[in-house]
Amino acid sequence: MSPTALDNFINNEHVKPVHGHYFDTFDPARGVPHAKIPDSTKEDVDLAFAAASKAFKTWSKTSRVERARIMNKIADLIESRLDEFARAESKDQGKSVELARTVDIPRAAHNFRFFAGRILHSVDEAADLAGVGFSYSQRMPIGVAGLISPWNLPLYLLTWKIAPCIACGNTAICKPSEFTSLTAYMLCSVLQEAGLPAGVVNMVFGTGVGAGQAIVEHPRIPLISFTGGTVTGAKISSVAAPMFKRLSLELGGKNANIVFADCDFELALKTSLRSSFANQGEICLCGSRIFVERPIYEKFLAGLVQGAKGLKVGDPSLKDTNLGALVSKEHWSKVMSYVQLGQEEGGKIECGGQKPVSLQGEFQNGYFLEPTIISGLTPTCRTMREEIFGPVVTIFPFDTEEEVVGYANDSEYGLSCSVWTENGRRARRVASEIEAGTVWVNTWMARDLRMPFGGMKKSGVGREGGNHSLDFYSELKTICLAD
Repeated sequence: MSPTALDNFINNEHVKPVHGHYFDTFDPARGVPHAKIPDSTKEDVDLAFAAASKAFKTWSKTSRVERARIMNKIADLIESRLDEFARAESKDQGKSVELARTVDIPRAAHNFRFFAGRILHSVDEAADLAGVGFSYSQRMPIGVAGLISPWNLPLYLLTWKIAPCIACGNTAICKPSEFTSLTAYMLCSVLQEAGLPAGVVNMVFGTGVGAGQAIVEHPRIPLISFTGGTVTGAKISSVAAPMFKRLSLELGGKNANIVFADCDFELALKTSLRSSFANQGEICLCGSRIFVERPIYEKFLAGLVQGAKGLKVGDPSLKDTNLGALVSKEHWSKVMSYVQLGQEEGGKIECGGQKPVSLQGEFQNGYFLEPTIISGLTPTCRTMREEIFGPVVTIFPFDTEEEVVGYANDSEYGLSCSVWTENGRRARRVASEIEAGTVWVNTWMARDLRMPFGGMKKSGVGREGGNHSLDFYSELKTICLAD
């Protein structure tokens, strides 16, 4: 079967790229092409901008009630096609169908429901300046937003951007990852069926160099939301900052998982296993540096290794599969290079580090890797400091609270951290000292969309979620009426 050819989605129509060029994207589990992606350029972005700019004139004046109605309809339609979206997400990204069905796709629908409700129940500020007048704030849509999303949680993170963007009255040009464009393409038919007006959301597929850079450099796109690597984020910032574009950058992470001896051992072990290897470790919030208090270190290491060896790697369509394939051959090679580096730096491979030999037949060329645990490294070595973004974690013992806080904070990144302890005072004390945008205590990946989300240091710029998303996607104006 020849690969499916996708087209751009501009002004509610499927449009071939201006120059007619496409490239292959691969099924990670089989290592074969399964779709052809438009190799879009500046000319395609210009067409999308013309459509989005025209649509902004009416969408920005559409009532919140009507915007919310359409967004809830989008959520309904995503949910009605749950299994179809989950299978496509798995084939495109390599993750298990079960993970996509229970996490990625439901959360994509929830993004639309949440922000549909948020705009109906948000309250702006008002103040009486006695003897002078009365002031109030007003949220104004900004214009055409450039939304660039990553390949690890494709539909989930794309809708995390689209939902608040259009809820606030903006229009959008979206550039999904060139590795995972299929569910974004499927979303286009959902937007049409839900009755979203033409030009409000446009999809321009392609590479970062071709389509992404054109979006960032466009002189009339005032807002950029990007999720991806820190190096790319720095390049975007260098272009966008002199143009005074509004920026939200969610970038890399090298997150610490701190396990104290007084933790709920079984819960900490079970959740650490999940936070290490969920989605093949291809989640920016995964806990890739595990620090364990010395009295329970050996026991915890043994339990973690046993648990990792019990995880099933293979056919993403099977319900009992825990880890699917890494997203691309290039990324698989990068992750494997860190496994080799870890050994060169003196680390011991406690388990994993290889492609499963049991995978043959249609999966023999897939980009699979066993869950890998490396011990014996120092906190300052590259393997423990650089983002790997795969099913590879390091584990290291510590003796004191002060020591482990120092280890956790000695990083260029600051996205998240998990702390495991039954001591409430210690939990609050450590959480307040950790330099990360999110600190989970005795849990992981508990996301509350009402709360701010973002990173510190090289993990990003800005906060989104709840009113923070409304602030980012709106221009706040103060109006003062004289007495």
